[in-house]
Amino acid sequence: MKELTIWFDGGCPLCRSEIALMRRLDKRDAISFIDVSNGETACPIDRDALLARFHARENGVMLSGAAAFAAMWRAIPLLRPIGLAARNEAVLAMLEWLYRRFLVVRPMLQRLAGARS
Repeated sequence: MKELTIWFDGGCPLCRSEIALMRRLDKRDAISFIDVSNGETACPIDRDALLARFHARENGVMLSGAAAFAAMWRAIPLLRPIGLAARNEAVLAMLEWLYRRFLVVRPMLQRLAGARS
């Protein structure tokens, strides 16, 4: 069983592109990626919460936002140094601050990504 599970919005063109890249980088097949956009997938927490923020479960612990991204990066050798750096509270706090700013512009980016599809 894989130790890292990522939930993502497969209905979002931006999310699909990002997850496609992460799948290509996950050469060890260490991550289980679960699309929650269809409404049929069993969710460990509220589905709307999963769609609103990035979520992961690493070794049985639910993570959200920058912490979830850091867990995903730790599982991918190329990105592992960034994920390990995020174990530092100051680094993780900075990444979470950036992630919250990203969430503000995310709807615009989703529209732009959708227009390209």
